[in-house]
Formats: sequence, structure tokens, C-alpha cells
Amino acid sequence: MMRQYNKVYLEITNRCNLRCSFCPGTKRQPRTMSPAEFRFLAERIRPATRYLYLHLMGEPLLHPALPELLQIAGELDFRVNITTNGTLLAQAGGVLLADFPVRKISISLHSLEANDGQERFSAYLEQCIVFARKAAAAGRITGLRLWNLDGATAGQNDLNEPILTALHRAFPAEWQPVREGFRLSERIFLEFGERFEWPDLSAEEVRGQAFCYGLRDQFGVLCDGTVVPCCLDHEGDLALGNLFTEPLEEILSSPRARAIYEGFSGRQAMEELCRKCGYARRFIR
Repeated sequence: MMRQYNKVYLEITNRCNLRCSFCPGTKRQPRTMSPAEFRFLAERIRPATRYLYLHLMGEPLLHPALPELLQIAGELDFRVNITTNGTLLAQAGGVLLADFPVRKISISLHSLEANDGQERFSAYLEQCIVFARKAAAAGRITGLRLWNLDGATAGQNDLNEPILTALHRAFPAEWQPVREGFRLSERIFLEFGERFEWPDLSAEEVRGQAFCYGLRDQFGVLCDGTVVPCCLDHEGDLALGNLFTEPLEEILSSPRARAIYEGFSGRQAMEELCRKCGYARRFIR
């Protein structure tokens, strides 16, 4: 029996309609996965997890066949999580509320940084709040995601205050503290975290101990089928194999994959990219 993972990231497109400051983007060739390719990969991922996250790079609501992909996910008994920048919710968000196995929608509210003007800011935020209410009524969880609300970098983003003010107006009842944020209302959460340095081979190595849940709780599959250890390998620098041509069990049990896993078990980053990842430091206390 294949080892079970808490989640698997599947990138259905690496195209995006924004260029946000907190996202490195990708230099890979723009690509959108076909429904046939999605089914092929999802069938091979399913023995490893029930929780499918349609996210790595790209904006999933740009996918022209998203309803068909969600239908396939339902046929395979997946529970689906989607991360979106929220700008397309008015046009395409309805599919997330239809009779598909969508468990949670995470909205990156700092995508506002890619927008211009207070009027557009207000309209965007209202669109996200309206969608969150509709999603809650449909039994979906919505996570409204903000950066820099905790730790040493708190308050460095100028948009935090107006966003929080608007959310307090929309959800005036007392917010209930939960892990990494607050419960604003039934099935609606505010989630936050500190910014971090994305892994980059051109960056300097960070010395000391490191840890990552990649290949332990999760792994990712890029839209061309490349299997990567975690959701932060946005360029596929740590390609472990290709799921279009190789069995998943062989990919995840390869010498490179085992070395990454065993290294982090001993709090060591075996790969150069991992030694240049700021996120791998946050788990060391």
C-alpha cells in the first residue's frame, strides 16, 4: 500500500493574471493542463492522498475547463482545496460553489498589491467578502489570507490596516482566535503568517539547521507532470521525475527523494535549493 500524504499540490496552470510582490512567479513556459492530462495525473496521485490542492504557481480560476477538472476530482473522491488571488471570483467563482468536491477556498488578499487605486481596492475586497458569505452558505470553508500580521515583520504592509478595518465592519461579532488566525464567522477565517524568502538558486545559502514537510506530509506536481518535493519549488529545480512517464512510487522512493527526506529528519538540508530557502528555517526553534 502506498504511503499516505496529508496533501498533494497539483498545478493545473502556471499562468496568472497578476504579478504580486510576494510571489516569485515562474520562468517556465506558460502551460495549462488539459482535462485528459488532469485525469491521468489525478488517478496516479489518488492512492497517495485524498486531499488535492489545485495550487503551486498560476491562478486556477483562469483554467477554461475548471468545472470538468472538479468533476473528475469528484469522481476520484478527492477533497479539493483551491488558492486564488480573488480577482476573478465575480466572473468564475460560481463554479467553486457548485456541486463539486471543493472543501476550502484560500484567497490571498495581498493580491491587492497588484491592483491600482482605492476604488478598485474597495470593490475587490467587497467581492471577496460577498464570495466568502456565499461559500459559507454552500458549506465551503473560506480562508482570507494576509501576510505580516505576526512576528517581527508585523505591520510592514500598508494594506493591513484598511483590510482589517473593512473585515471588522463586515464581521462585527467577536472574532474567535484559532490556529494562525481568527474565525470571523461560520466557515470564514482570517489566516495570517510572516513573509519568507522563497527558495532561489541565485540566493546565498542560509547556514544552520533546517526542516521541511516536503516529501513528509506533501509533494507537488507541476503542470508538465514534474514531481517536486514541496509547493515552493516553483521552477522545478528539484525535479524528482515525471508522473506522465514514471510510476509515483518509483519517483518518491528514488535516491534523491530519500536523501531529501532523511536529511530533513536530521535537520539538514541536502539540496542546494533547500539551503537557500527561508521557509525551511521557520520550523527550527
